[in-house]
Amino acid sequence: LLLDVHKPEPLAGKFVFEWKFQNTFYVARLTNGYVRITDSYKHRVKFSQENYSLELKNLQKADSGVYTAIMTVTQDQILAKYQVTVQVSPVQLTVNSSSSDSCDVTVTCSSQDSSISSTLTCDRGDCSLEGGERSEVTASAASLRIYLLNGSVTCNHSNQVSWREDRKEIDPLCLLSSGKTLSTLTVMNINSIVLTSLVFLFFWKYIKLQEEVQDHMRTDMKKKS
Repeated sequence: LLLDVHKPEPLAGKFVFEWKFQNTFYVARLTNGYVRITDSYKHRVKFSQENYSLELKNLQKADSGVYTAIMTVTQDQILAKYQVTVQVSPVQLTVNSSSSDSCDVTVTCSSQDSSISSTLTCDRGDCSLEGGERSEVTASAASLRIYLLNGSVTCNHSNQVSWREDRKEIDPLCLLSSGKTLSTLTVMNINSIVLTSLVFLFFWKYIKLQEEVQDHMRTDMKKKS
């Protein structure tokens, strides 16, 4: 990102030229023909002594803010001012299921430097986030939001120049939440099938035994006659 400035006419005597960030500290300073770069910006900025422009490289979210070009002879003179907004980082929507029989899960929306959480509850197809939509402003002045939209939970991270989002459909979340209940029902069904099979096998064996006894008795009676 290149920040240009209208270079002033050559000045006689001493002067100081600075690019300041948030009007609190200098990024680059030119004094008596010598350029200084503040430590946190070393290897990430390039200052041109030819036209006094400043090139920002490898921008991070913390670099969002106001950059001001200031010339000082006897007093400060602002030559240029830029509002720089860095694109937001990706976000991730994570889910932690509860042991409730209903769809009751905790969803967390996380960016690189912030996160918000809410509880999703569904009852007979009616779903809601506890307290409604959640949002907060991050340290880099971006917006982090979590809300319901078209049957999905949406995690959104945005600022004036970019936005990122992650979303998950509600139905799979409810299946995840009720996983323990589903597993219990599955075990009960298997046990019921096994028990029914054993009872059937017992009666089948009993009937076969009765048939064998009757056949044996008929055979004995024929021999006696």
